[in-house]
Amino acid sequence: MKKRWKYTLVVFSLLLLLVGCTNQNDNKDSSMALIKTTQPTPMKLSNKNSDSLPAKVKKEVANIKEIYDVAVIEGNKTILVAYKVKHLYRFRMKSIEKRLTKRLKNEYPDEKFVVSSDYKIFLEAVRLREAMDAGKISKDQARKRFNNIVKLKEELT
Repeated sequence: MKKRWKYTLVVFSLLLLLVGCTNQNDNKDSSMALIKTTQPTPMKLSNKNSDSLPAKVKKEVANIKEIYDVAVIEGNKTILVAYKVKHLYRFRMKSIEKRLTKRLKNEYPDEKFVVSSDYKIFLEAVRLREAMDAGKISKDQARKRFNNIVKLKEELT
């Protein structure tokens, strides 16, 4: 009787281990955006002719050593730059944001930037990108969500 009980316990434990270790990867960036690097492609919601501006901004920000992940969305009036700071530099986040804002304003004086290191803003930008790629929302709805993200950033400061 004891052998049967031990055998059942071992089989149950192995099954539980196998079920717990299954990979449930659904290929969504937002599900792992806080843990790993997602590097979402820059997005353009404006009607401006500058197609490469979001890509240039993303490249500029990605070259900063303290930053490891960047999401850039260009709206009609503003460009949202959401980024994640490497763990070792978390104590200097304010100075990094100030320096980045100054650098972007010097490089692109005609543009208005909203710069944020907040994870929630980054996550919302990634989710907006995913919704646009999946075709779940129209460009007008995306502009409204973009404006809500910008308002959320302004509320947090």
